[in-house]
Amino acid sequence: MLIEPCRFADTWWRAAETLCRRDPHLAAVIKRYPDERLEPHGDLFHSLVRAIVGQQISVIASERIWGRLTRDLAAIKPRDVARVDAATMRDCGLTRNKALSISAAAGVMAAWQDSPSEPEEIRRRLLALKGVGPWTVDMVLMFAAGDLDVLPVADIGLQRAVAATYGCARSPDAVRSRAAAWCPWRTVATWYLWRDLDPHPVAY
Repeated sequence: MLIEPCRFADTWWRAAETLCRRDPHLAAVIKRYPDERLEPHGDLFHSLVRAIVGQQISVIASERIWGRLTRDLAAIKPRDVARVDAATMRDCGLTRNKALSISAAAGVMAAWQDSPSEPEEIRRRLLALKGVGPWTVDMVLMFAAGDLDVLPVADIGLQRAVAATYGCARSPDAVRSRAAAWCPWRTVATWYLWRDLDPHPVAY
């Protein structure tokens, strides 16, 4: 679900309280970060590019490439990126396929006459783009759109966190099983489980 920016923080804290009551294992994680939360920024393209950069590589490698992109590109905006050739992006460390995906997405999103605001419409439009799959769209919905009920079951970090927190196997099915108690706040649970893995909050 998408929440108005002015209500997001209050809704997040209420969701965290509810999750603590429902799930003692998750409560122990949430209570380690009492003043921290996700802060969605509303820029779909920014999150899309950052998620494409991070596909199937380590966090460290992703941060390094992202740093080069933000240094060398004028702005991470569709119209600006659409004017950059794929070779320039490859010089920042992107693979050919990722560079082509970002270029294609920039061209399409620069031509949008409106910006979708509903999760289903955002997902439909983004999945139509070259090189964009469910995990990438999940990152956009969570970090840009502020959808509070996203569950990226294919995310290796989330699988690792669930296995460590619940003492279970590391798999998408294990995530789905535990997440049944998290609806409709699966983004909140996911974010805290991610937070418990890394010294700094994950961002896309």
